Amino acid sequence: MMKDRSTHNVFFTLTLCLLLVAIALNTAPASADELTAREIMEKADARDDGDNMIANMEMVLIDKKGQERVRKIKTFSKDKGKDTLKLMFFMEPADVRDTGFLTYDYYSGERDDDQWLYLPELHKTKRIASSDKSSAFMGSDFSYADMTKRVLDEWKYKLLKEAEVRDHKVWLIEAMPANKTIEDRYGYTKSVLFVRQDIFMVVRAVHWVKEGKKLKYLDIKKLEQIDGIWVGTEIHMKTNKGKQTIHRSVFKWHNIKFNQDLDEKLFTVRRLEKGI
Repeated sequence: MMKDRSTHNVFFTLTLCLLLVAIALNTAPASADELTAREIMEKADARDDGDNMIANMEMVLIDKKGQERVRKIKTFSKDKGKDTLKLMFFMEPADVRDTGFLTYDYYSGERDDDQWLYLPELHKTKRIASSDKSSAFMGSDFSYADMTKRVLDEWKYKLLKEAEVRDHKVWLIEAMPANKTIEDRYGYTKSVLFVRQDIFMVVRAVHWVKEGKKLKYLDIKKLEQIDGIWVGTEIHMKTNKGKQTIHRSVFKWHNIKFNQDLDEKLFTVRRLEKGI
């Protein structure tokens, strides 16, 4: 009788342990290895990128002969709910001084982002049409579409593999335009995004350009944490045709300050035309 009771207790204890293990496995959060491509991109999209920012930017344009043109810019950025308002004023050199660029970057994608470029020599503000957003932004390798944040639902994602960028593990995510409208807007038939696993930030990318059989290579060469926010402070983009680099652009950010007192009225076409 005692033996049967002992056997029963052992069986009960084993069953209870197995049940607790099963519950733990079912309630444990998914590990990073179990994330889907879409989930990785959702986390990258939700990453804190700061608000009410003022910064100085240097744009370096480098042609295939290595000759450089340097432009200095003052930038402002403010969140409006989930949308982002951005304003840039070109300060130097003289041929682009007082040129301004204003963007309303809409989060949902229900409407196309609004962008305006003020050209002081013509005293005219040009609204950037959706059909022009794949063209070069101020002579750089970045397009007008590249100057806004991608809308998650406008792309289809596939997890390719894992790799390393500067000793940090990354996922390689293939991003395909969801439809022809998105493909035409960006001018890309496909992108491969390198997402750092520890901070869920895109630190490198390759874009297949729709026209001209070209590739664009994005690389964040310098990454800094400012007020707890990871910021790419030196961003390179180069355009290759075959094995030849035909143009390069470098964006360098300086004096980045978050949580500044920025009025929403700063981000208007009227203010754009008035200048800094």
